[in-house]
Amino acid sequence: MTTAHPATTTTETPDVLRITGGTPLTGTAAIQGSKNIALHLYAAALACDGPVLLHNAPGIIDTDVCAAILRHTGAEAAYTEGEFRVVPTGRPIPEIHPELGGRVRITTILGAAVLARAGRVSMPRPGGDAFCPRLIDRHLAAMTEAGATVTDDGHTIRAFLDPHGPRPFRVDVNTAYGPSMGATVTALLLAARAPGSSLITHPSVEPEVVHSAAFLAGAGARIDWADDGLHVTGTDRLTSGVHTIPGDRIEAATWAMACAATGGHVLLDGITLTDLPTGLITPLVEAGVTLTALDHAVVVLAPDRLLPVTASTGPHPGLPTDTQPQLTTMLTQAHGTSTITEAIYPRRDSHVTGLRAFGADVTTDGPHIRVRGPVRLNPADVRGNDIRAATAYVIAALAADGTSTIRGMYHLRRGYQRLLPTLAALGAHAALTAPENQPP
Repeated sequence: MTTAHPATTTTETPDVLRITGGTPLTGTAAIQGSKNIALHLYAAALACDGPVLLHNAPGIIDTDVCAAILRHTGAEAAYTEGEFRVVPTGRPIPEIHPELGGRVRITTILGAAVLARAGRVSMPRPGGDAFCPRLIDRHLAAMTEAGATVTDDGHTIRAFLDPHGPRPFRVDVNTAYGPSMGATVTALLLAARAPGSSLITHPSVEPEVVHSAAFLAGAGARIDWADDGLHVTGTDRLTSGVHTIPGDRIEAATWAMACAATGGHVLLDGITLTDLPTGLITPLVEAGVTLTALDHAVVVLAPDRLLPVTASTGPHPGLPTDTQPQLTTMLTQAHGTSTITEAIYPRRDSHVTGLRAFGADVTTDGPHIRVRGPVRLNPADVRGNDIRAATAYVIAALAADGTSTIRGMYHLRRGYQRLLPTLAALGAHAALTAPENQPP
């Protein structure tokens, strides 16, 4: 069975999600393969010369879009029942599809893979969630240091290497907000195909990078982590590879926070407690949530009284920025004032206005978000314009008394494979319906 949402899906879907809340979530949530790790491995597959098989891939819109982008370069790429298979072409078409490439965040990483194999590439500027300006200068710096001439007219980025391909290089992928995860993978792909020794300084240590490095090492590159950075000894040929994608820590956090916000008791199946970073576990435990490790599962139990917390997002193993909107929503039910500081991006508060529509007492000041609770959330009609904002609204709707309408299903389908089945398994009352009027 292939994914239900082909890559030709438009950037919006007409149906809306209606949730009748006020019921504690109880039951089992089956956790999908990690969306973010999968996307980076799709790009890594494009850098290989032999077939690639990725197990436990998530059946989401972004997987379909990436498969179509890979096919546009001449590769065979298909997703079937949790397996993503890639058979590369000997001579990749040096272009990231100009429309599809604008739908995902990993466009420049895909471009780096094509550049490394084909010697040139043209690509649109990245798409994906646009909750704040997200720079790609470190990506382009890695391409330049690998010997590419890079041009950017504001719409299309073009990069050209000499006939010898990428050269060994040294690049710093640090930013004012910490190491760039995406730029680290971009540099990894180029270095893995540059015969000789390269050094990536201040590399990100996010699981996306760790899994990309392990995959490339299995395909023939030598990769060593050291105090001064990430040392890569590249090769002019990366062989085939097989890799299993771990459970999605962001989805697991989402259901844990939804459980806490509704006063529930949930089993997260397909992930372990060690898969969750300490920066995520800490605020949950401080809020009074009980997390119990089982064999490849985690039990989440909400407290009788949810407590306020002070937290800050940060690089791994800190609190993932992709869980911040969900945590903000959970804390509307805490007894007291909570403060969350967004330290990965200049700001990330696209969910705040929608939460206020539910009646939440949430204020934002640049990177700081303050939540006062507990408040009785009311049903609302809201639109989520990025994945995690829409997810925050799902949690708010589950905690609210009454029926809420959430628009922006395209974004939810980009990140969550089994959203409705999981809601049903947890006892929530949710359904997709056609919109009755125009979005607010």
